[in-house]
Amino acid sequence: MLYWQVFWAHFTSNLLGYGGGPATIPLLQHEVVDRYGWMSNGEFSEIVALGNGLPGPIATKMAAYIGYDVAGIPGAIIALFATVAPSLILMVVLLGILMRHKDAPQVRRLTKVVRPTIAVLLGVMTYDFFFDSFTGSGWIHTILLIVAGYILLEVRKVSPTWVVLGALIYGAIFLGG
Repeated sequence: MLYWQVFWAHFTSNLLGYGGGPATIPLLQHEVVDRYGWMSNGEFSEIVALGNGLPGPIATKMAAYIGYDVAGIPGAIIALFATVAPSLILMVVLLGILMRHKDAPQVRRLTKVVRPTIAVLLGVMTYDFFFDSFTGSGWIHTILLIVAGYILLEVRKVSPTWVVLGALIYGAIFLGG
């Protein structure tokens, strides 16, 4: 019964929390504090603070912590799944609808508009990252990391995971973290 409660508390909060993680926090607080009494308001606020201090989506971090606190490792897994399940279900359903109508003229027009828009957004994001890197680290470090990244990714075919890890280590050593 406890696992079902963990699942339901996180599933309903994320199903009804329109707008993502921050919108689900009050709903999750109602479930965790008021409905099930798994923790106090003070403990819940500490989880929110911890979740905001760590990188990544707050809803998944809170789900893992609350699930683990309430029901151990299985509880953390159940809470994480329940947190992403509403989005996963909607994506599968919408993708099914989109694939069923992929040859429709409306979908083709939508694709023609969306692809260039995404390309422009990615280009702007890349420019912002480059500019932030240049102003924060200097042009020598920026050019060195770009050239090293290109060689490792395109010429040597190194996994992006290792390239990012190497860049983080480089930054920690040479740029003071």
